Amino acid sequence: MAQKILLLSAYDTSSHRHWRTQLEKMFPDYAWTQITLPARHFSWRIRGNSLSWGFGETAFLHDEYDLLIATSMVDLSSLRGFIPKLATLPTLVYFHENQFTYPMNINKNNNVEHQLVPIYSALCASKICFNSNYNRLTFLEGANSLFKQLPDFVPATLSKRLELSTVIPVPVDVPSNNQDKSNHAEDYLSVVWNHRWEYDKGPGLLLEIIRQVCAAQLPIIFHILGEQFRQSPAEFDQIQKLLETHSEHIGLAPGHFGFIESKQKYFDCLHKTDVVLSTTRHEFQGVAMQEAILSGCTPLAPDRLAYPEYLEPQFLFPSAETTKEEALAVFERLKAWLELRTSGIELPQADIEPYRSEYLQNQYATLLKNLLGGR
Repeated sequence: MAQKILLLSAYDTSSHRHWRTQLEKMFPDYAWTQITLPARHFSWRIRGNSLSWGFGETAFLHDEYDLLIATSMVDLSSLRGFIPKLATLPTLVYFHENQFTYPMNINKNNNVEHQLVPIYSALCASKICFNSNYNRLTFLEGANSLFKQLPDFVPATLSKRLELSTVIPVPVDVPSNNQDKSNHAEDYLSVVWNHRWEYDKGPGLLLEIIRQVCAAQLPIIFHILGEQFRQSPAEFDQIQKLLETHSEHIGLAPGHFGFIESKQKYFDCLHKTDVVLSTTRHEFQGVAMQEAILSGCTPLAPDRLAYPEYLEPQFLFPSAETTKEEALAVFERLKAWLELRTSGIELPQADIEPYRSEYLQNQYATLLKNLLGGR
């Protein structure tokens, strides 16, 4: 009989959904039960998921399982109190992100309770796993800083328990495609920005980059993709207007603007594009960036966050004190790559093969086997 795994995703964003479906695809011999909650109402979700599940999904949660896997958003300590039999299961807590590194001036949800819930969950775990070393280190630094601020009765062993963690990235795979980027004319450069339309992804920097490109009338086409929400930063309206005018000035059809529902069409766009750009102010792995790289795009990302873990310096732009200075660094790099493109020279390519599922399969297999063996 197949061993049964219960997976809980309390704030099921697209990257969380990608990770859990990849796990099930990689290990079809296990019997998976996956329970999720939608990625909205962040404050309620991170604090209330144990109530939603503990008193609303009791039939599923009282079933027999051999292993529990939970994202760090799951209020595991409370849930195990509501459903005591979950406390007997070996448990993996997986961190896609942590609540210590979000830009404070744009994240109104950042508070101590949001930081404590994942800490409580991690301390309940048999094993703690992060998607990047940057995520792990910033979490440990943030937790240690928080512990020092608490008034009293903070056990000295907490930090040591959290340090007993490991790093295994989210597996990233893309469909094969026989399209050749050289098929598109060599008289322009195409750039894709494929991130969530939120403030932490740096729309202000993106806007300034596009302003500089438009002012110079460089033949660069931008595809602005990514997940959109009910309210998007105002910069995107300005970006759309700028790009519409820019396409008229350079005499080229405008790039795609907006979310692409079809996965096939999304990857078709990536396969046809020269460069993938990130302007983000925080990133714990960068699955969207990695999908584009594996589709053949040349990456251009900030020289901070998780990016230096897998990108060489030639693919990183330097941090600067002002948005204009940072945008200028990106502008100069795009201009240089445009010159290569128009000269018929291929752009440099980044190697991130170790992030494919075939390379990560053994790491995940060992992790699951050890947890199940410890039952």
